[in-house]
Amino acid sequence: MQKFTKDHEWVKIDGDVATIGITAHAAEQLGDLVFVELPEEGKELGKGDNAAVVESVKAASDVYAPLSGTVCEVNAAIAEDPSLVNSDATGEGWFFKLKLKDAAEADGLLDEAAYKQLIA
Repeated sequence: MQKFTKDHEWVKIDGDVATIGITAHAAEQLGDLVFVELPEEGKELGKGDNAAVVESVKAASDVYAPLSGTVCEVNAAIAEDPSLVNSDATGEGWFFKLKLKDAAEADGLLDEAAYKQLIA
């Protein structure tokens, strides 16, 4: 199941683990990414907490935790090569995985149709 936030994060939920990244739309708006700061594994995040930072040639932006949970994995590849986010935002360019506290929080996120309306 894939969901989206109004802050342009995407979430793929598999059981009680959510994979999180920024949308292709967000990556396009930011331009070429030059730096990504990821959360530490084991960090507890609440829904809406600042989780990561991306910097592009245009601007720096925060990436927020769309759901509450504990960071169980980070994508070190994007810290080494931030352009992966530009080339494959919803695939190889994922940011981190959360072990969810409450999967029902995802009910408040946007589905793909609602996200497409948001960015239209």
